[in-house]
Amino acid sequence: MTDHAVLRLRKDEDRRIRAGHLWVYSNEIDVAATPLATLEAGTLVDLQDSRGNFLGRGYANPRSLIAVRLLTRNANWPVDASLFRTRIVAALTLREKLFEGAPYYRLIHGEGDGLPGLVVDRFGEYLVVQPNTAGIDRLLDQIIEVLVETVFPTGILIRADSSARIPEGLESYVRVAYGTVPDSVPLVENGVRFEAPVSTGQKTGWFYDHRLNRERLRRYVPGARVLDVFSYIGGWGVQAAAAGAREVLCVDSSAPALEAVAHNAALNGVESIVNCERGDAFEVLTSLRGRGERFDVVVLDPPPFIKRKKDAREGEQAYQRINRLAMELVIPGGILVTSSCSFHMGRDTLLLAALRASTGLGREAQLLEEGHQGPDHPIHLAIPETSYLKAFFLRVG
Repeated sequence: MTDHAVLRLRKDEDRRIRAGHLWVYSNEIDVAATPLATLEAGTLVDLQDSRGNFLGRGYANPRSLIAVRLLTRNANWPVDASLFRTRIVAALTLREKLFEGAPYYRLIHGEGDGLPGLVVDRFGEYLVVQPNTAGIDRLLDQIIEVLVETVFPTGILIRADSSARIPEGLESYVRVAYGTVPDSVPLVENGVRFEAPVSTGQKTGWFYDHRLNRERLRRYVPGARVLDVFSYIGGWGVQAAAAGAREVLCVDSSAPALEAVAHNAALNGVESIVNCERGDAFEVLTSLRGRGERFDVVVLDPPPFIKRKKDAREGEQAYQRINRLAMELVIPGGILVTSSCSFHMGRDTLLLAALRASTGLGREAQLLEEGHQGPDHPIHLAIPETSYLKAFFLRVG
């Protein structure tokens, strides 16, 4: 007998789960046999098929469209510190192989590392934890203990303020859970130094997923005039300057982000090369066009224009518009790096947006390179949603 609540699937709703997916949607549960609405958010549950056979163990939330997220398929494995230790050690072992001597990476990537709802980014001796679901919130004390035992950090910061917590019915907060953590912490990416505002910045303070794409950029920028749009704190622009760009302009709507750009440029001795312009990206690009500005390389790394499937049409139009504005600023034979972190903006759809932008301008574009999220953001083969990042290096004729 189990001590956990039991949720049973409707007939024939177990195929996706048996194929490896970790999510159960609310309309897949037989609520007549096993009422979902009576459970508290984050309750541990055993999942069964319609015949009562065990499928997995995880946590439930009746308020969420994703009603259950599975943590294990082993009926004899309780959800306790041993499970978290196994998952975290496996994730840490992989990262230490990938980033030997450079402990700056995503340590836990949710479903990709078998811990749905949990994100942990590592900044050397500091960890930033994002608990995005009610189930992880309930288990957070155990997770913090295991992180302390396995990673030996100086401090752990919890950033429980992401928009993903809203549909889970969770409060928003930021707090230090262990040791001490300064507001900004150092990191090194592709040999370039940065300080990330982990307490107040976007997400965990940094975006490690584009690491390899920013490394690809280095070969295109020596001697180039570079425009970094949606620059945040200069991940692309400062690295371009460090790689030999003659001039870099970073564009962002956030004054604190641009202050951080200037600081990070100074850390690398390229402050004379990097300039900033604050404003809405669409408006700034339009203004740059009107001023007759042109660039050898333009980088577009926008926030997700499509957060929900129903927003796809409007979002696709936004991607096409921003790509067109960017292409107007690229010199003949120059490079446009265009990307999307929207899962609902598929690879082919993003390429189509770039194609329509180029043909609308009477220009041809060649695809030179294609990138996606780095290996510290592993993709779960049974969960398409874990593959989200696209980046294309285009030569605009």
